[in-house]
Formats: sequence, structure tokens, C-alpha cells
Amino acid sequence: MVLGHSIFVRASRSSARATGEWDRIGDQAMFYYDSIAAIPRAVRLYKKETLRLIAEISMGTGALAMIGGTVVVVGFLTLFTGGTIAVQGYSSLSNIGVEVLTGFFSAFINVRIAVPVISGIALAATIGAGATAQLGAMRVSEEIDALESMAISSIPYLVSTRIVAGLIAIIPLYALASVASFLASRFATVFIYGQSSGVYDHYFSTFLIPSDILWSFVQAICMAVAVMMIHTYYGYNASGGPVGVGIAVGNAVRASLVVVVVITLLLSLAIYGADGKFNLSG
Repeated sequence: MVLGHSIFVRASRSSARATGEWDRIGDQAMFYYDSIAAIPRAVRLYKKETLRLIAEISMGTGALAMIGGTVVVVGFLTLFTGGTIAVQGYSSLSNIGVEVLTGFFSAFINVRIAVPVISGIALAATIGAGATAQLGAMRVSEEIDALESMAISSIPYLVSTRIVAGLIAIIPLYALASVASFLASRFATVFIYGQSSGVYDHYFSTFLIPSDILWSFVQAICMAVAVMMIHTYYGYNASGGPVGVGIAVGNAVRASLVVVVVITLLLSLAIYGADGKFNLSG
């Protein structure tokens, strides 16, 4: 009798946990839907707040404004990533006597893989984490409840404006990241390894497909929207005081990093899975 009761209790707890997880997923989906649906209202009613958030996301606030905020973080990350790709590419290709193809390596890896992934990670670590911390602090200090009590809808004002700001700010940030990675790859190949600039530029321009750059921007925009939605959700629903805000930031960063890699995989399969759009032949 006791054994049967114990099994029943464990089964009930497992069922309750599974039901709770499905409820949480449903709540999260509804939050994303409401946030996207409220974007037109946010753009129409909260223009000044949106512009403020764009400036904050791009250049930072307070002490971060001294070093350029997200601009510098994204720029330096992609700069050193481009240099690393050139170093590894030249060293690996020289082992088989085709180091002249380092320009191809840079044009292929930077655009399709490295810059999108590194930019997504930088977005999650800077813009996303900041949004989660801000909204989480507002939630635990009951500022969001105060907005609701003043008949200000909190999702358009706090969430949708941040999604729009991230969507707008990612375009120049990603352009900067792409240019930084290209310049770093060329510098490492030409000035460190001594390859002819004409050889590098020839293979780089030959295999740099303009449509790949456009698709890369589409990938960056998808990442920005996903990162902002995830981080605003965790910040908006934070609880448990300052400790809860810290936990929310950690959970949001972990989830957004996974989503960045998944988006890269799915879009790469959709765009390049059937045809790589280049042929290496003599």
C-alpha cells in the first residue's frame, strides 16, 4: 500500500513538472506574440524612448559611453576573429601548398559563419544582458507595476521599444563588424605573412558573393530580434529580488547563445544547404 502511494506521488509530481514546463512555454510564446504585435503602437507612441534606446544600445551609457559601448565590443570581437581566421587559414592552406587561397577562406568563413555567430554572441552579452538587468530591476522594484497603475501598457513601452531599437541598431553594428573582420584578415595575411596584396584581393573579390553579404545581414537581423525577445522576457518576468535578476540574466544569456547557434544552422541549411554557390577547379 505504501509502495503504491509512493509511486503515485512521484508520478503526480512528474506530471505537474511537465505541465508546468508546457505552461511556461505557452506563456513565453504569448509574450513574444504580444511584444511583436505591439511594435506599431510602440513606434507611434514612444518615439523618444525608442531613439534613446537606440543610442544606449549603440554607444552605451555612463562609463560604457567612454569606450563606445556595443560598437567597440562588436568591433573588437570581429576584428580579432577575422585575424584568427587569416592566421589559421594561411597556416592550414600552406601545409598543402595553396596558401594563395587565404583570400577565399576569408571571404567564405567570415561572411557565412564567423561574423554572424560572433556578432550574435556579442549582442547576447551586451545588449541582451543589459536589457534583462534593466527590466529585471524594474520588475523587482515594482516600477513595472507602477507603470501599469498609471495606465501605461508596459509591454509596448518597455519591451517592444527595445526590440525595435535592437533591430535598428544591428544594421550599422553588423556593417562595422563585417568591415572589421575583412580588414583584420587582409592585414594578417598581407602584412604579417607577407602574401602579395594583389593575390589576396583577387581571390577575396572572386569568392565574395554579394548575395552572401545580404543573407548575412538577414541572419544578423533574425538574431537581433530573437536575442531581444528572449532577454526582455526573462527580465520582464524576473522575481526574487537582486538574486532573481542575476539568475534571469544568466538564464537569458544561456538561452540566447543556444538560439544564435540554432539560427545560424537553420539559415545556413536553408540558404547554402543545396548549393554552395562556388566551385574550386583548375
